[in-house]
Amino acid sequence: MSSTTPATPFLLRQALVQSGLLTEETLAAALAEQRSSGKRLMEILLARRAAPEHALVRALGEMLGLEVVPLGALDVPAEVLGRVPSEFALTRQVLPLSVNGALTVAVADPLDLSTQDDLRMLTGLQVRPVLALPSELRRATERFYMARMLQDAEAQGDGQAAEAETLDVADLQKMAQEELIIQLVNLVLNQAIQDRASDIHVEPFERDLRVRYRIDGILHEASSPPKRLHAAIVSRIKILSDMNIAERRLPQDGRMRLQSAGRQIDVRVSTIPTLYGESVVMRILDRSAAFLTLEELGMRLDALSRFRRLIRAPHGIVLVTGPTGSGKTTTLYGALNEIYSEELKIITVEDPVEYQLHGVNQMQVHPQIGLSFANGLRHIVRQDPDVIMVGEIRDGETAEIAIHAALTGHLVLSTLHTNDAAGAVSRLLDMGAEPYLVASSLIGVVAQRLVRVICPRCRAVVPRDHEMWSQAAVLSAELARGPIHYGKGCEECKQFGYRGRSGIYEMLLVDDAVRQMIMQRRSSTEIRQHAVRNGMTTLLGDASAKVLDGTTTVSELLRVCQREEMED
Repeated sequence: MSSTTPATPFLLRQALVQSGLLTEETLAAALAEQRSSGKRLMEILLARRAAPEHALVRALGEMLGLEVVPLGALDVPAEVLGRVPSEFALTRQVLPLSVNGALTVAVADPLDLSTQDDLRMLTGLQVRPVLALPSELRRATERFYMARMLQDAEAQGDGQAAEAETLDVADLQKMAQEELIIQLVNLVLNQAIQDRASDIHVEPFERDLRVRYRIDGILHEASSPPKRLHAAIVSRIKILSDMNIAERRLPQDGRMRLQSAGRQIDVRVSTIPTLYGESVVMRILDRSAAFLTLEELGMRLDALSRFRRLIRAPHGIVLVTGPTGSGKTTTLYGALNEIYSEELKIITVEDPVEYQLHGVNQMQVHPQIGLSFANGLRHIVRQDPDVIMVGEIRDGETAEIAIHAALTGHLVLSTLHTNDAAGAVSRLLDMGAEPYLVASSLIGVVAQRLVRVICPRCRAVVPRDHEMWSQAAVLSAELARGPIHYGKGCEECKQFGYRGRSGIYEMLLVDDAVRQMIMQRRSSTEIRQHAVRNGMTTLLGDASAKVLDGTTTVSELLRVCQREEMED
């Protein structure tokens, strides 16, 4: 948690408000968030896009009389890096630069006095802070400390080159407790959290070990340790996740809880045996992050209005469909948050419970003790609920109970894995649900995907001679008229050209005609064509609108939308 002097608000008001960088209201809101969240003030101001990063850092430097140091081409000696442990440097966002009587250290938040005090105690040296751009500082810290750890790993020789299968449990435990392994795993986790990754993949191959982060739905390569450290790294992850390090032949699941920069992070861990060792995937869940409201999901105003009418219906089933990772659960959480009131009893059954919702009774599925979605739902209906949220309808039994719950006066929200909205009807019928029951209970289906959002800092219009215009022309005449945009790549988005994601939606409202088609077991294609004729915006149509308003790119549209949709 950051610590600031009592004069901080006054100093900031003088230097930042009077310079025109911030308004009084913006500063007051940022200070209020700092008091409630414990985050660094600079972090809050940058997250709110209160002012350009370079302008904010330059103004703070002038205000406090601190030098602003560019870190792009800087080289830091290994002995200087060794003065500050990697975990401290990464979590506190500091980078030691030199030692000359005092320790010169680059900081992102010069008003975080507690970090400077901790550095003095840690190193026994006086601390001379200099300012750096937060985005540059984060990348430089990760680069220097990862390079140092990998050098240390190489310097240890091949003493740990044995295959995991030849090591006993005592050897694995000893290796997992070595300082180098602890720091490597901590660095991988911290870097992933800083980069907003949703998943970490640790994958062994014949000659190397690959670490990748999934950021905004796309996997990106990260700095990887030597292959010979694979067994030790996996063992360290298993220990943190309360898993059996002796079992290397069967898949395992576990979880760990971390603290990073004052945030509570839950990590779900999965391991599977592969040809060259155990592959590990870690799913990162930020418990302190506020889940998105319906306004923040990316629905257009007309779709948002229709969706709000659906989730305020007194009874019936509302389904959200899409592939894994398309944001279905986030949409359901946003819906529950929207309709919550003290007058409603809301119960959920989930696998797993990803976020805790105030005032909502949430049940965790435990298949190993017989608590499945179907069993949980069967008992929930005896709890006198008004609204029920089922994490996923996976089988005919769950579908049947959900339908009967809807028919007896409950609003049921759930998810299905289908490619489009109309496909949800066929899926329910394939599970064995009777057509007349589906027609009587289903009131709406929302299909969704997530597209990456163009980084606002480096967004630019695509030049007319670029091949992207020909791709746009193939998709539709409207897109061919443009304008269409792309992200050039900048420091803020780590040269990706994208930062964050937004939803695209297709909403099927079950009217009398659709009910009749369900009763007749008409195909999902016929139901879809009827809905489009009656004004339903398809996923492709919604994505095209987001391309035209500069939210996303033609490349993202082509990546996310199905070929069948483009041929409609």
